[in-house]
Amino acid sequence: MSTSNKAMFRRLHDAVNSGDVERIAKTIDEVVKPDVLIRTPLPVQQTGAQALKRVWATLLRAYPDLHVAVEDVIAEDDKIVCRNVVTGTHRGEYLGIAPTGRSVRYNEIFIFRFEGGRIAETWGVVDVLAQLRQLGAIPGD
Repeated sequence: MSTSNKAMFRRLHDAVNSGDVERIAKTIDEVVKPDVLIRTPLPVQQTGAQALKRVWATLLRAYPDLHVAVEDVIAEDDKIVCRNVVTGTHRGEYLGIAPTGRSVRYNEIFIFRFEGGRIAETWGVVDVLAQLRQLGAIPGD
């Protein structure tokens, strides 16, 4: 099972790094269950797959050159865990912060649970504090 789950994960990852909001939305429709349970706080009102589409649209408006580099992937049974480094240049409004032109680099870890060959549940930890510090929204160390 983990081989097909890895293939689905790779499809989503490739779409995300395309920077194409329509391709990302189409891929989400194909690899994510519509009622996916998202166990990460999100700054959007939508739920399920619609929330994921909205998050990616928001991120790409803020960081048009956003890139997610997967550093580690662990697949076991019905779950995949990935550790990523995300980079981008702040060119659009993000969390109420006007574009700064600054580059950001932050870490995230996600767990995806698969059911019937599609992502059914996610958990994530995103270093938003690092983003906000790099954007100058809060004081850094």
